[in-house]
Amino acid sequence: MKFNNEYKIGKNVILGKNVRIGDGTVIYDNVEIGDDSVICNNCVIGEPLNDYYSNEEYVNPKTIIGKNSLIRSHSIIYADSVFGDFFQTGHRVTIREKTEMGNNCSVGTLSDIQGFAKFGNYCRLHSNVHICQKAIIGNFVFIYPYVVLTNDPTPPSKICIGPTIGDYSQITTGSLIMPGIKIGENCLIAAGSVVTKDVDDFSLVLGVPAQKKCDVREIKSRNDKDESYYPWMNNFERGMPWKGIGYEEWIKIKN
Repeated sequence: MKFNNEYKIGKNVILGKNVRIGDGTVIYDNVEIGDDSVICNNCVIGEPLNDYYSNEEYVNPKTIIGKNSLIRSHSIIYADSVFGDFFQTGHRVTIREKTEMGNNCSVGTLSDIQGFAKFGNYCRLHSNVHICQKAIIGNFVFIYPYVVLTNDPTPPSKICIGPTIGDYSQITTGSLIMPGIKIGENCLIAAGSVVTKDVDDFSLVLGVPAQKKCDVREIKSRNDKDESYYPWMNNFERGMPWKGIGYEEWIKIKN
């Protein structure tokens, strides 16, 4: 590992153009960081796996962070993970090994991803979110503060079956998603819900245990009581690829 007065960089590290690295950051072997990315102070990128501490022949797996990414201070990203372009973290985020994320994803402050998890594009994890191993998250899924995804149906055991969340679904504050649960596309999980059964597409579920309340398309806009708010993509565009042209037009162009 190469040392200097500001940060430490290991072997076989590839830094793209205009990459900036803050003081106190450690970048371990076999990390690749895309152009125009910023790694802020006191981050650890490519944190070695357990074998590093006992196997003298250990080789750090590759870690990839895409272009135009922003990793805020005190974040720890383990080796053997891949993140697309425009990836962002808040402060003090922990992301364990074998995490895969698409483009334009963000992980909020103090969130914890336990690894072996897959995310699509444009996922938004707010602060204090816990994602268990083996979770599968679709595209444009927003997960709000204090949500917990679990994976052990009979703790403690060797069974690990993470939940699956479909495209465009919203998992709101304080919800608990039980092991192996499948949440469909365009669902809304109400705050504080405990989801113990699979959820069909376009469902609003709430309560403990969560029960289906209605089809989300029945929920009216607070600005116009004659129109449905959901699917939310027709009414929300901040940071979305359809900003300025509308979701339906974006879909046409995309296809």
